[in-house]
Amino acid sequence: MTVIEPAPRPAPAAVPSLAARTGAVGGSPVRDILAVTARPEVINFAGGLPAPELFDRDAIAAAFRDVLAETPASALQYSTTEGEPSLRTGLAARMSARGLGTDADDLLVTTGSQQGLSLLATALLEPGDTVLVEDPCYLAALQAFGLAGARIVAVPGDADGVDPRALEELVVRERPKLFYTVPTFQNPTGRTLPAERRAAVAEAAARCGVWIVEDDPYGELRYEGERVPWIAACPGAEDRTALLGSFSKVMAPGLRLGWLRAPAALRRACAVAKQAADLHTPTLNQLAAARCLGTLDTHVARVRDVYRERRDAMLAGLATALPEGSTWNRPEGGMFLWARLPRSYDTTELLPEVVRHDVAYVPGAPFYAGEPDRATLRLCFVTQSPQEIGEGLRRLGEGLRG
Repeated sequence: MTVIEPAPRPAPAAVPSLAARTGAVGGSPVRDILAVTARPEVINFAGGLPAPELFDRDAIAAAFRDVLAETPASALQYSTTEGEPSLRTGLAARMSARGLGTDADDLLVTTGSQQGLSLLATALLEPGDTVLVEDPCYLAALQAFGLAGARIVAVPGDADGVDPRALEELVVRERPKLFYTVPTFQNPTGRTLPAERRAAVAEAAARCGVWIVEDDPYGELRYEGERVPWIAACPGAEDRTALLGSFSKVMAPGLRLGWLRAPAALRRACAVAKQAADLHTPTLNQLAAARCLGTLDTHVARVRDVYRERRDAMLAGLATALPEGSTWNRPEGGMFLWARLPRSYDTTELLPEVVRHDVAYVPGAPFYAGEPDRATLRLCFVTQSPQEIGEGLRRLGEGLRG
């Protein structure tokens, strides 16, 4: 009997490669640090996390219960891409009361303001387009624009923020599609762009033809000083500014609720991009958040009082924690403080030693689109109590001294 051997199975072909942009854009160093420092004994100044003990859990729980009791069918159903009318109406009223006339139809609800950045990148950028950013810049914005294939150019600035003259020079030379900014209590520096510079940015954008993407997740967390109007409210910016907002820092980040205010054509393009991404932001979360708007100002005022105390505790301890010759700012609000050590220090190289002392920060280098200042670091002051901040700064000092 003849036995027929089966033919050898051919080796499987290699799967196609990943898109090149996924390799060109790295992950978030902040997320990596949070994973390394998840041990409960670590005092973590690295995250951008609001204080969980300050979440208005009772109000949020009551809002979810009421929504599910009164309108369960709509709350658990698909919704419109643009967002729930009750939430958009409430948001529009809040923005109008703060000096920027807004209708519900001017807004697109997003799954966190980070999604708004991604939608804008999809709607505005072709591979190879130039984007101007602050120096340093919010890290996840660099990721979003990088994944869109953009060429990212940093605009010089100083302790007050971007230099409008340098911005205009770069707009003329580089012909960018957009300029991205966090003008109020910026991440990572905590600085706030003065009103006169905001007006100059708007004028430059109008003269030279460029979009402004104004990101404002921290604006309601002001502890001192006078509120500065949005760039979107400045003359010349009306038809070219996309303004992003978020509930993550004032309500709860787990709700993943943000919004985008933009001119009609850009807003429609973002809505199409959102349909392809997730159809719509969760209906239940939107309806619950809309019910919380009535007491949100009272809640935010309580949060501000606590965060102000924590900021002051960090400011009080920095002189003994950081090496002689270090400098740092005094943010008027937000969540972050920016420090610069003497030039001989490299905060990326120092971080493993500091973590061994059960404390962590974020090195400044990843926030730069161009040449980084390796002696810088970002400290978040809102998550720990004043006592924990004091102990964390003591450990930080020991770690920096080696």
